[in-house]
Amino acid sequence: MTEANLDVRSARKDQLVPGATGDWEIIVGLEVHAQVASNAKLFSGASTAFGAEPNANVSLVDAAMPGMLPVINRRCVEQAVRTGLGLNAKINTWSRFDRKNYFYPDLPQGYQISQYKDPIVGEGEIPVETDDGETITVRIERIHLEQDAGKSIHDLSPTETFVDLNRAGVALMEIVSRPDIRSGKEASAYLTKLRAIVRALGTCDGNMDEGSMRADVNVSVRKPGTPFGTRCEIKNVNSMRFVAQAVDYEARRQIAVLEDGGVIKQETRLFNATTGETRALRSKEDAPDYRYFPDPDLLPLELDPKWIEEIRATLPELPDAKRTRFMGAYGLSAYDAGVSAGDLETAVFFETVAQGRDAKLAANWLTQELFGALNKRELALADSPVSAAQLGGLIDLIASGDINGKIAKDVFARMLDSGEDAAVIVEREGLRQVTDTGAIEKAIDDLIAANPDKVAEAKEKPKMFGWWVGQTMKATGGKANPAVVNDLLKQKLGVA
Repeated sequence: MTEANLDVRSARKDQLVPGATGDWEIIVGLEVHAQVASNAKLFSGASTAFGAEPNANVSLVDAAMPGMLPVINRRCVEQAVRTGLGLNAKINTWSRFDRKNYFYPDLPQGYQISQYKDPIVGEGEIPVETDDGETITVRIERIHLEQDAGKSIHDLSPTETFVDLNRAGVALMEIVSRPDIRSGKEASAYLTKLRAIVRALGTCDGNMDEGSMRADVNVSVRKPGTPFGTRCEIKNVNSMRFVAQAVDYEARRQIAVLEDGGVIKQETRLFNATTGETRALRSKEDAPDYRYFPDPDLLPLELDPKWIEEIRATLPELPDAKRTRFMGAYGLSAYDAGVSAGDLETAVFFETVAQGRDAKLAANWLTQELFGALNKRELALADSPVSAAQLGGLIDLIASGDINGKIAKDVFARMLDSGEDAAVIVEREGLRQVTDTGAIEKAIDDLIAANPDKVAEAKEKPKMFGWWVGQTMKATGGKANPAVVNDLLKQKLGVA
């Protein structure tokens, strides 16, 4: 990652990390490896399907058999261009592939085919909304295409290492940011936004638990206003939460070293998700260590500008545009629109629930009730026991007056446990809201007869009215329509 002449953003005061010698500023840049959504690998026709038996998806090209030559996958090139357009980046009509030389057991060729000086996508930028409501701009330095390596497996035998080449040759987009990020939270927010964009574009599925998206996190610290410090790279971090933890731990580690009079060594480190700590893996390689040179088996990529524009014309609605539309079309707040439009799956779920209904109520049930329940159960939206249609059905019962808000929450809890429709639960459990004014009026009359002293108090002390509402709801088993209860109580107690 290039760092010269890139100091365009300083941390806010509340982002500075206090140390024994004063405040420190965290500098972060991410190199995100996003697996290209393609059925075949970058230079062979082998499958990219996840979960296959070890070494089942390996062609002769992937295994680096003598005489085998790479052939570029047009679909992977198209997906890289599509991603660059989605990130407001420059598409380079001329790019080339290089050989990046290093030696691992899971790299059959002894080199990786990548792009070095001439990537397919140049500079771009991503606006990122942080938790505190600020919007920052993270600049993209480049996106280049490269092939993935295989996987070494060390825990199947105490004396042997096994190699699975299923991932060898899988197409990756390495999306390299400038060092514009100033905290672990910002790094997490950036990765979240980037994932939402590539998923909306259909260029990467973003399944971080399957390795489809992972981040190399570059961290350094400095005194505010001074040049960048020496950075360390934390490899292959595979969740937003872990990215934030890795940044925060590594920054504190570097500050402690510097304040103790030590020197930061440029190195590659690994993040331990169990302990939340980083540890040294190896000294950090620079470009000369890889001995890059143009791959002699691959011609440069020359893209037709007309083809690029054809791809641009097929771009879908991206998260920022969707957020703006949700605010305008549905009247959502900036926060609710951001949550509802932040991810393709969430946006589809929300629009299904909101169709023909109170959109603000739909957003509230989605972002607060459903997401809250899923977080407690550690479930993704795709695994929700309550579907969008079912959540819409619950909202319909609220809108029709069949159930009130309190009953709705009880019904929702049962829906989560059983997967049943709200209407089924309401009918079976007899939870339909009481709208019969006669029944509610009788309950109020009984309360007045039992509490004559509190009738006068209701007129003198407005807060007492809440007591009467609560007692009436209790007397009707929580099923009375709150609006009817309020109107009848005002009439019978003689209060405004």
